Amino acid sequence: MRPPFDPTLYLVTDTELCRPRPVADVVRAAVAGGVTAVQVRDKHASRRELLALTRAVQAAVADRPDVPVVVNDAVDVALLAGADGVHVGQEDLPAEEVRRLLGPHRLIGLSVESADDLAEALRLPPGTLDVVGLSPVWATPTKPEAGPGLGLAAVQELAAAARTGGLLAVAIGGIDATRAAAVAATGVDGICVVSDICAAADPRAAAARLRAALAPVGAR
Repeated sequence: MRPPFDPTLYLVTDTELCRPRPVADVVRAAVAGGVTAVQVRDKHASRRELLALTRAVQAAVADRPDVPVVVNDAVDVALLAGADGVHVGQEDLPAEEVRRLLGPHRLIGLSVESADDLAEALRLPPGTLDVVGLSPVWATPTKPEAGPGLGLAAVQELAAAARTGGLLAVAIGGIDATRAAAVAATGVDGICVVSDICAAADPRAAAARLRAALAPVGAR
C-alpha cells in the first residue's frame, strides 16, 4: 500500500533559501503551520549530502506519519532513506523505470510542462504515476530553466485532464499567499511552494497564511 498523500500544501525545500536555518527546522515549522507533504530538493548537494538532508527532514516530521517525504530526482537516495516516494522531471529517469526500481508501495510524481507531456504521462501503464506537477504556473527564479509559465487557464485544462486520467495534479511556480486561492480555483489537488515558505522569517506563519488562503476554495 502506498503512503497517504494529501498534496493540499506541498513544500519543496530549497537549502539556500532556508539559510542560515537548517532545512529540517524550516520543514518542522512549516508542517506545524499546515504543510501536508514535503519534497526534499537540493540541486547542488552531493548524493551523500542529499541523503543526510533527507534523513534530517524525515526525523523532523517523524511524529507526523500523515506528511509524506518525497525526494526530488534521486531514486537511489529515496531507496536508501526509505522515503515515501520520488518526484522526477522530464529529463530525469523515465517514470516507468523509476516505478520498477521503487516497487508498488512508494509515490511517484512527474513534472509536466505542456499538454504533450501530460498526454505522454497518461499513456503510461496504470499505477506508474500518482501525481503530476504542472510547472511552472508563473516564471520563478527557483527554476529559471522551466520557461515563462503556463498561466491559470492552461493549468485548469491540464488539471482536468489529469483528473480524468486518474492522476492527482499539483501546481508549482511563482505561487505565494496572494496567488494561492486563484491557483487552487483551477481545480488542482494542491499547490507546491518553495520561496514563500523557505525564505520566510516565520515558516510556520507563512504556511498558515497559505492554508488560510486555500480554505475558501476547499470549502466550496
